[in-house]
Amino acid sequence: MMIAILLILTRPREKAITPFLLVFFTIPIGQVVVVGGIHFTVLRILILTVLARMAALRGSSSKERFAGGFNALDAVVVLWTLLTLCMFYFQFLKVEVLIKGLGDLVESLGGYVAARFLIPDREAARRTVTVLAAICVIQGACMMSEQFTHQNVFGFLGGASPTVRSGSVRSEGAIGTLYAGAFAGTSIPLFLWLWTDKKSRGAALAGLAGATAMAFASHASTSWLAYGGSLVGLGFWPLRKEMRLVRWGLAVTLVGLHLVMNGPVWSLIEHIDVTGGSSSYHRYMLVDNCIRHFGDWWLLGSKDYPDWGFVMFDLCNQFVVAALTGGLVTLIVFIAIYSRSFGAIGRARKQAAGDRREEWFLWCLGSALFANVVASFGINYMVHLMMCFFSLLACISVGAFAPRSETIQHAGAPRTEEFAHASAPAGW
Repeated sequence: MMIAILLILTRPREKAITPFLLVFFTIPIGQVVVVGGIHFTVLRILILTVLARMAALRGSSSKERFAGGFNALDAVVVLWTLLTLCMFYFQFLKVEVLIKGLGDLVESLGGYVAARFLIPDREAARRTVTVLAAICVIQGACMMSEQFTHQNVFGFLGGASPTVRSGSVRSEGAIGTLYAGAFAGTSIPLFLWLWTDKKSRGAALAGLAGATAMAFASHASTSWLAYGGSLVGLGFWPLRKEMRLVRWGLAVTLVGLHLVMNGPVWSLIEHIDVTGGSSSYHRYMLVDNCIRHFGDWWLLGSKDYPDWGFVMFDLCNQFVVAALTGGLVTLIVFIAIYSRSFGAIGRARKQAAGDRREEWFLWCLGSALFANVVASFGINYMVHLMMCFFSLLACISVGAFAPRSETIQHAGAPRTEEFAHASAPAGW
């Protein structure tokens, strides 16, 4: 941690993302410093270090701190994190809850701001994906070793021991079974984009191998569904100009299924079992109970959801978490994060029409985002996975929002030249 702090503070800004992410994803959340009864995890300390460096840029504009300046996606994320804090406090009205909420705010809002600050351009985005590939190699090797030794290499740092379900070992690694698997599955499109850079093909191949090993060793349906979601998103590349029709087709299909099925359309979740030992029924009941108890949580969220049924305290669905901890407004704002991101990617892709390299980069970002949507139905995003998500959003700001911002500023030049100037990195 101390080495990482030193490197974060001294390395050039665009290179500081390497020690930050590398240490962030190899230290279990159980590593904590307690000061005056307040818990500072190593992960929070790393985030605060980045925020301290950013604060040192006195007099700098938001455009100098963030690629393209403060954009619509930033506004939605900030609103979501603040709403979550306020609604969570209003449910209990206790000082202890406020303290915990502020700690969570460091991880959510602080983590997002840190990612945006450390990924200021396309080269930093490429470096970020390269670091994620290295993390997958490390975690993949360690998680595969658990399959044979039944011992977690990170156990002496507080990492959980591997468990056995339906006769299969579920490796934990540094960040946990489901979180590691979802991290790996949602990163696949980013590694395939990295493959387009000849200098980074070794890292891309290593990342793909490490991510596949992580998903396999986790032996969890959520991991493989996230992996599959990445492949499905990438598979729609030939239909990239017809996605409006695809979206409407999907919506009509879901409505039609809801009308003809014996149960609600979300009961399809109950039938998803990739590994043979999934708790898919529990995930279906989470969504079903959330919908049935709408009147209990729509205003401020609810703290009584554990009484709704068996094991309902386990909120392994990020959309349900947003609803029950923050109410309807918080859920809508959380969904708006995806809406704004997909919208920006779609507009940037249309603007880049004809530049297949640029279109592929944006499509890979969209595919990774779609994989996160899939993963969100099977897991609640804790700090490690949230940082992976925030890194993706920062890359989306660089790839989709920043070029559009530059295009608006250079309105006098031809549109294609503006976009190429704003988005293409040196040497491409």
